Amino acid sequence: MKKILVVDDSRTILHKASKMLEQAGYEVDTAKDGFEAISKVTDFHPDLMFVDIMMPKLDGYQTCSLVKNNSHYQGTPVVMVSSKDGLFDRARGSIVGADGHINKPFSETDLLGAVEKYTGSVPAG
Repeated sequence: MKKILVVDDSRTILHKASKMLEQAGYEVDTAKDGFEAISKVTDFHPDLMFVDIMMPKLDGYQTCSLVKNNSHYQGTPVVMVSSKDGLFDRARGSIVGADGHINKPFSETDLLGAVEKYTGSVPAG
């Protein structure tokens, strides 16, 4: 079973994403900010991370950069999640090593499509 870490400071987004992913047969863990995400990466060993760009303390770009600069976890795909769909946001994500980008509000198709694209795993439904 593929393991997915969802990182967002919105409880609503964490709940929505978790529910969609769990119903599709994935093991899901969540983190409410970048610091918690870094701790979870070392304990949970996700196959994919969805990381909100705009978070307090440690934003999504910083979180992605820390994951991608760690030799143990640099191969973990990171998909940035944002309500902004600007070229600047996508470029900045690419610079820090993000593998992809989806927009808020996201649909189940967006979320599961990204899982399939970056893990090769097809939902169990």
